Amino acid sequence: MSLFQPLPNYKVSSRDKTLDLSQPHVMGILNVTPDSFSDGGRFTAIDSAITHAKDMIGAGATIIDIGGESTRPNAAAVSTEEEVQRVVPVVKAIRQQLGDIGKDIWLSIDTSNPIIMQAAFEAGADIWNDVRALKREGAAEMAAKLDVPVMLMHMRGEPTTMNNLAQYDDVIKEVSTELTARIAEVTNAGVKREKIIIDPGFGFAKNYEHHCALLSELQGLQDLGLPMMFGISRKRFLAEVLSKSGVEALANTQALERDAVGTAAGIFALQQGASIIRTHNVAMMQQAVTLWQQLSAYNQS
Repeated sequence: MSLFQPLPNYKVSSRDKTLDLSQPHVMGILNVTPDSFSDGGRFTAIDSAITHAKDMIGAGATIIDIGGESTRPNAAAVSTEEEVQRVVPVVKAIRQQLGDIGKDIWLSIDTSNPIIMQAAFEAGADIWNDVRALKREGAAEMAAKLDVPVMLMHMRGEPTTMNNLAQYDDVIKEVSTELTARIAEVTNAGVKREKIIIDPGFGFAKNYEHHCALLSELQGLQDLGLPMMFGISRKRFLAEVLSKSGVEALANTQALERDAVGTAAGIFALQQGASIIRTHNVAMMQQAVTLWQQLSAYNQS
């Protein structure tokens, strides 16, 4: 397979906007939680969240993914009221305070709660990013009602139980089969297939070997015929990769120190058909994407 295959020709729409996924998009992560594994507490104030969003947009992000509840293992549960208070004011502020860029940017909401998504959508959000793939009660029906693009992630169990379920004979085949089943369930509930983006779920119910296989064979998920989002930024697998390098300085990295290896992984995903790369470090990822785009154009000319 060529390193510079064109991305599949997909588009998704939300209200009167269309996102062209035949071109790569960098999704910047905006955690408005006090307990995120990577940057918990840094952007919980509205002013700091807006400043960070503006910085990521300026660095090349076309999508901002706003999350009000951590999905790391053993994270504390958050009430619906608290999650609304964390997320909705940030959505409103981005739309109101950032001028034209705030109007044009795509806002994704990282939640499994249909009440949160409805409130965020009414405030101006565009995309639903759900690590539980609309499995919460009423979620699929809400996605259908809002007619909003949804990112369905592969995960087994819950964040508290997923590590015990990381058992596969063929991880690519089983992830594909389980995503296919979930896609059928949500479309039966009224979600339009053309609104669905898949996420293979790096960091969720998978161990080091599963991640290696999945990242090596990601192109196999193109058989589902849907656009793909890839998110591995700062996750434990990257720490495991670095710890196995034999380089002492890389043996015990903190989350913030994994951006270079995460960027490399993002390019591997891009060349296998992922249209959206979710990252904490937008500037670094955008630089790599820019190189890939230009080499891709050169090789297709």
